[in-house]
Amino acid sequence: MAFAAACANDPCENSNPRISARRMSMCARIEIGVELEIVQAGHPVLRQEARPLTPAEIAGKEIQKLIESMRKTMHDAPGVGLAAPQVGLPLQLAVIEDRAEYHKDVSKEQLRERERRPVPFHAIINPRITEKSDDTVEFFEGCLSLAGVSALVPRARTVRVEFLNERGVKVALEASGWYARILQHEIDHLNGTLYIDRMHSRTFTSLDNWNEFWKGKPISEIKMLAGSALHSKRAE
Repeated sequence: MAFAAACANDPCENSNPRISARRMSMCARIEIGVELEIVQAGHPVLRQEARPLTPAEIAGKEIQKLIESMRKTMHDAPGVGLAAPQVGLPLQLAVIEDRAEYHKDVSKEQLRERERRPVPFHAIINPRITEKSDDTVEFFEGCLSLAGVSALVPRARTVRVEFLNERGVKVALEASGWYARILQHEIDHLNGTLYIDRMHSRTFTSLDNWNEFWKGKPISEIKMLAGSALHSKRAE
């Protein structure tokens, strides 16, 4: 994107002078297609409510280039979703893709339990969850902006979401299982929410300890070992 046009058009503009230089530098990096920096928890942009994009902005070179740069950054991480606030931009935009190759080290039983299937690449812009199922499921989640840690997070098993895609076309879809979880996680980012705001805090763990102590254990056993606080909280 053109540096002056981007900052005048507001995708990279920020009124806080302490971080405006970083935003302008990011605009320049997007222009040349360099992988974007993923910001970590504690960065104020992760706690902001992101602003919607207009149809004209979605069609413009700036946002189209940003979508491609976010796609590259997500793949290189690697991850199955990335929201614009995670690269320092408070915009209602996220990209999602759950590649089949990411499933090769996951057992068939776990894929079935999580209802995890490949999801092709797409962007969600100005998304809104219009329906959620009453039934929830609990699995460990990670986040590219919370490197090296994970926790058990309850999410609605199915959701209905309305959004604009990368071409500015309105889409309404119903998702279940892991795809529904990804959508909820990324939409949370656009509203300044992280999974740690929803997690069972007693299950919060480093990835090293997750691999050593929790990997492969049934969720019911993990909850029992983590302590009765999980059950008492649900009863309230």
